[in-house]
Amino acid sequence: MENNKQNAGRKPNRLALEKSPYLLQHAYNPVDWYPWGSEAFEKAKREDKPVFLSSGYSTCHWCHVMEKESYEDEEVAKLMNEVFVSIKIDREERPDIDGIYMKVCQAMTGSGGWPLNIIMTPDKKPFFAATYLPKKSKFGRQGMMEIIPQIRDIWKKNRGRAEALAAQVISSLKDEQKAGEELKEDVLNVAYEQLLSDFDEQYGGFGSAPKFPTPHNLMFLLRFWKRTGDIMALRMVERTLSSLSMGGIYDQAGFGFHRYSTDAGWLVPHFEKMLYDQALLAMAYTEAYQATGNDEFKRIACEVFTYVMRDMTSPEGGFYSGEDADSEGVEGKFYVWTEKEIDSVLGKESELMKKVFGIDKYGNFRDESETGNNILRQSKTLPELAADLELPIDKIRMRITEAKQKLFSAREKRIHPGKDDKILADWNGLMIAALAKGAQAFDDDAYLEAACKAADFILLRMRGKDGRIYHRYREGESAVMAFLDDHAFFAWGLIELYEATFKVSYLRAALEITNMMAEHFWDKEKHGLYFTADDAEELIFRKKEIYDGALPSGNSVAMLNLLRLGRMAANTEFEEKAAQIGRSFSGTIWQAPGAYAQMMVALDFALGPTSEVVIAGDAGADDTKAMLAALSREFMPGKVVIFRRGEDSEIIGIAEYARDLKSIGGRATAYVCRNYSCGLPVTDAGEMMELLRGA
Repeated sequence: MENNKQNAGRKPNRLALEKSPYLLQHAYNPVDWYPWGSEAFEKAKREDKPVFLSSGYSTCHWCHVMEKESYEDEEVAKLMNEVFVSIKIDREERPDIDGIYMKVCQAMTGSGGWPLNIIMTPDKKPFFAATYLPKKSKFGRQGMMEIIPQIRDIWKKNRGRAEALAAQVISSLKDEQKAGEELKEDVLNVAYEQLLSDFDEQYGGFGSAPKFPTPHNLMFLLRFWKRTGDIMALRMVERTLSSLSMGGIYDQAGFGFHRYSTDAGWLVPHFEKMLYDQALLAMAYTEAYQATGNDEFKRIACEVFTYVMRDMTSPEGGFYSGEDADSEGVEGKFYVWTEKEIDSVLGKESELMKKVFGIDKYGNFRDESETGNNILRQSKTLPELAADLELPIDKIRMRITEAKQKLFSAREKRIHPGKDDKILADWNGLMIAALAKGAQAFDDDAYLEAACKAADFILLRMRGKDGRIYHRYREGESAVMAFLDDHAFFAWGLIELYEATFKVSYLRAALEITNMMAEHFWDKEKHGLYFTADDAEELIFRKKEIYDGALPSGNSVAMLNLLRLGRMAANTEFEEKAAQIGRSFSGTIWQAPGAYAQMMVALDFALGPTSEVVIAGDAGADDTKAMLAALSREFMPGKVVIFRRGEDSEIIGIAEYARDLKSIGGRATAYVCRNYSCGLPVTDAGEMMELLRGA
């Protein structure tokens, strides 16, 4: 409704015909925006104009700032329309384009981020890059009104210089892959040492502000602790997860994590919420609960699932992409509280809860625009609060929970941030994996139902007749052929879902999608997987990604998938492909192993010890349920599990070796192979777990 009022009387541009919420946000800008496509580049060639490419996403705060400051400004728009053909892309919808030009920006400026602004020739070759640009120059940052005339002059008078710079940049980016020898255990040790040296002992996490949660760092450290018994590895995980859940980066009232913290102590976040953060952090908390039995970790994982199932799930079952940082034009306004508001909502409980949440009448963080705002955070641990307040832990926990419920109900009456309601196959794959893990660890059928519904939605609505999957779905339309991450992340979700349901259809789909990935993304010469398919749109170069940043890379996830599926289906070709991925990037990885945490997770599995478990029995029988529950409770990342239901032979079509693995005497029977050596079948869950532990 607010957008309709703002756009009244304005003329729409071509973005009004798009599905992306981000592009639609710009559909009434006076800038003559084009979506990415041949029409824009043909116009640029015909009119001999450079192309202005702007990439962002709907929940990006600084993207909103630049739109309001420049793209909605008639003076800036007039100049842009005279000098450029302007293209707007949604980085989440077209990560292939954004990924390439982000590398360009990093190469040209030494940094990157969004909004991303690139100026290029009509044949897509870049010669200028920047992130946020103000309307006019300030604080040493050039503005649009100064840059555009400079670009016009260069284009008319010194085009050769621009074209030479573009050629130089493209040449420097084309091949960053460095192969080497087989990765071995020593690289795990180096990765651990690098993370240890970067660890923030006071607040948890790694590095200094701004700080990202990077949950795959924690998932690697859990495996390193499991492998070596190094207690510091576990301590880093526990400290980080505890600090995150107590900080302002966690939405204390409504649950879910904001994207990153602007300070070292996790207090002041950038307030957007992304689906992938919920998925990866829920996985980290779930695994940490399995490893430690800490109920606080279980609570946070379950609260994240509550948030996603409540606020981020479409009626069809797919999961939405994100929620905006801004509401009513102000970042974080939806989430912050004044002391007066706390008093009004909580009444007689307010004095206690102001201590719990660190509420200050002047505000508990620095805000240039107004004073008195507080971000909810838990000021101390529950034992510390209980001691300070001289209350039992259970009592203080209950009162905090009740207070949060009241604050949430009050907050629901506020104007909500915008929601990016497109459904992405890759991020949905991560959320499916998280829910399936949670369903097993917490024995919760609601999580399993949500995961199944999302997977079924993608398999039904986001696949073409040829079986290929699409990257994006919105308002009944599936579009944009899938990228590597879509295949790898969704296959990950399907593998976890198979081990949670033992529905063979999910395992079969994981194998099909992985085979499709190998067919269309594999580099037959240098090995490893490209980000785009062999029949995708041709861009200035075809990139591979191995760096595990805010998201793990498709190559890292694919390597672990190939290993797990190779063991489940006894497919040695998959295992060899996994080994080739490791070798093809090993030279790059050795430069900074700590930057490749998800690859270290895959390598940890490859190096073993690993176990293959086949359970044969009646799915509804108590002894079968007891065996499967025992497998789910404990943190055992080096195992794969196959289930044979009675005389049902469907799984044999995938795992031929299971043909003769039957239940003994009508009882649930476990067949355990550990480190390529198989033991005798057992019918007791305790004996099975002893075999898995190597006892």
